[in-house]
Amino acid sequence: MFEKILIANRGEIALRIQRACRELGIKTVVVHSEADRDAKYVKLADESVCIGPASSALSYLNIPAIISAAEVTDAEAIHPGYGFLSENADFAERVETSGFVFIGPRAETIRLMGDKVSAKDAMKAAGVPCVPGSEGALPEDPKEIVKIARSVGYPVIIKAAGGGGGRGMRVVHTEAALVNAVQLTRQEANSFFGNPAVYMEKFLENPRHVEIQVLADQHGSAIYLGERDCSMQRRHQKVIEEAPAPHIAPRLIARIGERCAEACRKIAYRGAGTFEFLYENGEFYFIEMNTRVQVEHPVTEMITGVDIVQEQIRVAAGEKLRYRQKELLFRGHAIECRINAEDPFTFVPSPGKIDFYHPPGGPGIRVDSHIYQGYRVPSHYDSMVAKVIAYGDTRDQAIRRMRIALSEMSIQGIKTNIPLHQELMQDARFIEGGTSIHYLEHKLADKSEVKR
Repeated sequence: MFEKILIANRGEIALRIQRACRELGIKTVVVHSEADRDAKYVKLADESVCIGPASSALSYLNIPAIISAAEVTDAEAIHPGYGFLSENADFAERVETSGFVFIGPRAETIRLMGDKVSAKDAMKAAGVPCVPGSEGALPEDPKEIVKIARSVGYPVIIKAAGGGGGRGMRVVHTEAALVNAVQLTRQEANSFFGNPAVYMEKFLENPRHVEIQVLADQHGSAIYLGERDCSMQRRHQKVIEEAPAPHIAPRLIARIGERCAEACRKIAYRGAGTFEFLYENGEFYFIEMNTRVQVEHPVTEMITGVDIVQEQIRVAAGEKLRYRQKELLFRGHAIECRINAEDPFTFVPSPGKIDFYHPPGGPGIRVDSHIYQGYRVPSHYDSMVAKVIAYGDTRDQAIRRMRIALSEMSIQGIKTNIPLHQELMQDARFIEGGTSIHYLEHKLADKSEVKR
């Protein structure tokens, strides 16, 4: 096992990784920007290194600075968390060539799954179902593009091969708009991701977003840890996640989960990962794989009892998986609400000083957060300041516990989206379960119309 790990991230995930390390008896090095100098996890770390000013481009995305911090502190491994450099193959490669262990997949695996076209090809070869669409990247010839769209059937969606985070995608409903949409998406893809390649998929009208959590070691073993439903989204950004997914038969989950585990074995995957699917009319369609720990990993931890972050560390250290598929038990239900520093209905960011903070508690409640009373939320990064997770024996109990937790939680001095979550926990369609990925957008749009 490692003696010292450098955490190349910030916020709640930096604290989450630090806690996993402390439980394993591993010393931690935290890198931070000047804006995060007073963060809780910086104070708790065995060592900390300032790697640059507030701008993430000059700090958390500064590969030479992170490698230098690992060198001067004699760290053995680097955990990238999520976001920032976590799915950057060049960073993973640089970490390994510099003599450190990257706590995640190999660089070639990140490249394979980071390109949506090669990822779909790999999944098809492994028997994982994919959304009908173009075979690889779209050609330059407009006539060929039109021919492909006709065979797929409208509406279609054009996506950037190197895309993610809801960027670089465009829905097309008519043939007249097709070629121009492809050109615009190519320009966006090149601008955002440095890769102009785009591909086409059938646009599913009312799918759910269901994902499968996997773990794999360097010895050929791979398991799936059940599913999560992440359909409550705004602008392709998840707002609420839960496990298991409501109203999907366990036999369907077992079938798709085993295919995901088998895909991991075929591509020699290492570490934690997530297969993301659109689910509609009883069918799963692969859209992408996240080659890192997810923001929503706690709901899976709550229903399985598996510490995903610790397993990432153990696997990176060369250990075999400690779990077999048949030994895993899925118990109860867990729901996670992402608490953001933003206006709950206009979604305008609300950075600033937290004058008062009271986290919720009670049976089945977990709060993953790095904030404290007097903490100043910086304006330079993602607005998420906490995750509230509620666990219950049933989904109904988890919802009731979440309502209580949200009513107890108090963050004053800044605006948060807690009122939105409180409203959603009373929403009849959410309570019923199984909403599509478009539900929240439509709900917010209807509310906006009423206000006008």
